[in-house]
Amino acid sequence: MIFGFNTDVKHGDTIYHVQSEARESEKLLQTQVFVRGRCVGKKAVSYAAQDAGFGDQQKEQQLRDQHRLVLEAIREGKLDGVLDHADTESLASVKQLDVQWENAASVHANRNLTMRLRVTEGDAVVPSARLTLRFARPDAAPFYMQAVTDSAGSAEISVEIDESALPEASIMVQANHEGRTVTRKFALRKAE
Repeated sequence: MIFGFNTDVKHGDTIYHVQSEARESEKLLQTQVFVRGRCVGKKAVSYAAQDAGFGDQQKEQQLRDQHRLVLEAIREGKLDGVLDHADTESLASVKQLDVQWENAASVHANRNLTMRLRVTEGDAVVPSARLTLRFARPDAAPFYMQAVTDSAGSAEISVEIDESALPEASIMVQANHEGRTVTRKFALRKAE
């Protein structure tokens, strides 16, 4: 019997794809963890030494338990503790796009909400990233704005809006660059 499990799970800002399968030819129950298409870790258990009574049901249950163990480790931020560490890319080496809100402490003035955003990948700034901002508030249709980051990876987006509408509003920003995407949701609150 051929069986396996595939699950996407998010921890922090990272989405992990967890794939588990029985590798019959190698007599392995293997779970692989991918981030952005790159394998960042594996957990493999051999069942070659099991007795003849170790059938498909037992393999499937053990693989299901192993898959669940890796999912729980990701949710708890303890993935490194359950993985085998041979022939895989370190998670730290997988560069990801990120969006930072640089002026979050002071954004509303003169009926305008002005957001200065910066896009990075690892430690490097990302010029020419396309930013799409979705601004939504109750009882009004959401509206969208776009900008492109400059050579310093920065862009500024300004929206004319009354300050009284801000506490109930939500802002989603998506950055796209060379086929990679990151989305951030930012909360608005009144400055103290």
